Amino acid sequence: MDRTFQVDLRGVVDLLSHHLYGSPRVYVRELLQNAVDAITARRAVEPGAPAVVRIEPPALTGDGTLRVHDTGIGLDEAQVHELLATIGRSSKRDELGFARHEFLGQFGIGLLSCFLVADEIRVRTRRGNDPTVLWTGHSDGRYRVELAGDAAERDEPGTTVTLVPRRGAEQWFEVATVTELARLFGSLLPVTVLVGEVETTTGEPPWSASPDRPATTRRRELLRYARETLGFTPFDVIPLAVPEAGLTGAAFVLPEPSNPAARAGHRVYLKRMLLSEGAEGLLPDWAFFARCVVDAGELRPTASREALYDDALLETTREALGDQLRGWLVRLADGDPRRLADFLRVHHLGVKALALHDDEMLRLVERWWPMETNLGQLTLAEFRERHGLVRYAATIDEFRQLAAVAAAQDLAVVNAGYTYDTEIIERLPRVERSALIERLEPSDLTTRFDALDPGVELALQPFRAAAQRVLDRLGCEVVLRAYDPVSLPALYLVSRAAAFHDELQSTREQADEVWAGVLDALAASGPPERPQLVLNHRNPLVRRVTTLADPELVGLAVEALYGQALLLGYHPIRPADAALLNSSFLGLLGRAVAGQE
Repeated sequence: MDRTFQVDLRGVVDLLSHHLYGSPRVYVRELLQNAVDAITARRAVEPGAPAVVRIEPPALTGDGTLRVHDTGIGLDEAQVHELLATIGRSSKRDELGFARHEFLGQFGIGLLSCFLVADEIRVRTRRGNDPTVLWTGHSDGRYRVELAGDAAERDEPGTTVTLVPRRGAEQWFEVATVTELARLFGSLLPVTVLVGEVETTTGEPPWSASPDRPATTRRRELLRYARETLGFTPFDVIPLAVPEAGLTGAAFVLPEPSNPAARAGHRVYLKRMLLSEGAEGLLPDWAFFARCVVDAGELRPTASREALYDDALLETTREALGDQLRGWLVRLADGDPRRLADFLRVHHLGVKALALHDDEMLRLVERWWPMETNLGQLTLAEFRERHGLVRYAATIDEFRQLAAVAAAQDLAVVNAGYTYDTEIIERLPRVERSALIERLEPSDLTTRFDALDPGVELALQPFRAAAQRVLDRLGCEVVLRAYDPVSLPALYLVSRAAAFHDELQSTREQADEVWAGVLDALAASGPPERPQLVLNHRNPLVRRVTTLADPELVGLAVEALYGQALLLGYHPIRPADAALLNSSFLGLLGRAVAGQE
């Protein structure tokens, strides 16, 4: 025999309180939703019917209860049973006309949420010329339906909902709190909402277009809205519209840099009722420089009506809004380059992130975003025009190590070590077929250094051999060349292969036996390429060092030049390097202040 599930209403209320809704404050929103839906239903058959919702907190009713009056269509006795005594029966809701597109919520579930703050709910309602019906529900699941009688008969169609506060929830019924919540959730509703005699609705949304509101007026109102509601004066305001989602609104460009890793929250209204002050997922991830305020008629809310349901329509909407922000950037580049430069100084990360997969944005970045080079700030377009080949250092440390020396050799280098810059440069040839790029290798510099005369090199062979013996234990090769700038005595160069080998060796020393074997196999692919200490024979100090006759002093000087080259090149300092720096410094200091103790 089939049986019907029994529902513990107190358990359901506890579930709503602790797991579905984020806060008891939603009870005001649910009451407003029910009232607006009832007014919408009545005006569908009586276009001239009044559209007023009046909320009276306990301080105004005088009997400790909160009352919400609406001029909606009301319910007859059969509808009261169907809508107020049944949870989730959507078929009956459809039959009774409360599931149409124009409506905001579900009357039964919405009323049930009031048990978050109330122990008893009374609904006094009248539909058309039918008698007034009184429904009384309790948080333990009991309810009673009866005709109101002459004393409680309503004069006009509509509904009054009365809440008896539960102990401990009194703060949610204070006049200031109720007024604030009514203004928060319902300020844009197309009906008049009063708390006592205070109107909390403000009329049309500030982004709505109408013949009597020119674009300049609308923009001025949006700027004021951002200051008063969002707390900042935006860099710019971008109108938004996605007809298939029934969405209109505006995107406000932040005036200050924002954290790309932080999830952006947007203010979303559903049919002009506030859904969330921090809805996520409305814009693409790259658009973290904007905050949206939108009203949507077709997007689906989650069960708690505090977030958007991530479905195919939301994905389509997200892409459409991203296209509109992208279009704004393109128009800015074409019409106001100086303002685009101001924007990029603040929000370049978002635009560069978009450029990784959008050709138009890549061209915009190439043309307008200045990158650091060893010849000053240049856009990639300017760099290509002057030098043809875009030679770049993939990390900031590489650029620091090589920039000055490369400039002295007439090599122009871009610092691509900042976020997304390497990826942007490497993607450039896919969009601009004429673009030539090359990652800078230390070996590119050594090929431009001048070799010494054979006679000079032969005479310096004993010095080079002595210096090599000093640095052999550090795995470094000593090379003598002549190069600019003359002020630089030595340069430490590490190829990518040598850097990889050093990293492999460091990891191998910390790995267990299994992984050590794997790393040994990788390292066995060929003899390691050693880093080079390239001494500059044009430097006066280096030339004096090469003439020293004292082997100990030669060793100290070479160690000191090695340590200085590491420091000037921003190279990592290993424990062996730190020990060498210390010993060479103390050794040279000891030679400089020689004497008896």
